[in-house]
Amino acid sequence: GPVKANAPVKAGQAFAIDVPAPQPAVPQPQAIPLDILYEDRDLLVLNKPAGLVVHPAPGHADGTLVNALLHHCRDLGGVGGVERPGIVHRLDKETSGLLVVAKNDAAMAGLVRLFQTGGITKEYEALVHGAPPRETGTVSGLIGRHPVERKRMAVVRANGRQAVTHYTVVRRLGEGVTWVRCRIETGRTHQIRVHMQALGCPLVGDALYGRPAADRRLPQPPRRQMLHAAHLAFAHPVSGVALDFRAPPPADFTRVAESLGL
Repeated sequence: GPVKANAPVKAGQAFAIDVPAPQPAVPQPQAIPLDILYEDRDLLVLNKPAGLVVHPAPGHADGTLVNALLHHCRDLGGVGGVERPGIVHRLDKETSGLLVVAKNDAAMAGLVRLFQTGGITKEYEALVHGAPPRETGTVSGLIGRHPVERKRMAVVRANGRQAVTHYTVVRRLGEGVTWVRCRIETGRTHQIRVHMQALGCPLVGDALYGRPAADRRLPQPPRRQMLHAAHLAFAHPVSGVALDFRAPPPADFTRVAESLGL
């Protein structure tokens, strides 16, 4: 029978422990304001502020973009799964910019296919420490979990996923900082942050891959990584119409750039 919590334990006793299966928490609607650039019955495109987590995860049970979307789109519920309804791709918590959300299963399937086949143009603006070796270039290689620090990703030799980032120098600023534009062919976790670090040019303000001491010395020390998803273009997954969206970097990004002589 069941054992009381305070029962003495004798050497050689065996216990059977019944652990209930974890129940995934169903995200609840929350009235969080959204900056929506475009919306139709199949999808919406929004400009995510820095600091907003895309979907619930350990440590972020609510207050996420998914909670806001469930409030905004009353029937989003099970599109693409209960835990991440509508979410086709992600932006890191501290990355701002454009994100497309599917509002039904047909749009979800079509957008997932576009992302898998490279049918979506994704361009980011970034401020990096140092100067890339060329005015334009490409970084490629496998990205996987860092072998020791599991919260980090890294360019790895094996057991990673192929990732390709094209970069262009937009402007060389003061304090050894460069404004670069990155176009990604793939969308791996932390891809631009990892690839720029591999190039020797980590993102300004990046707490995980960056140079915190150099960040603190800047005239306007950043409070987050200076990375913004500025351009998103794709064919509508249902109608086939060409869609093209641009969002300029937010005030905190331009403030750091202007303090460096933009």
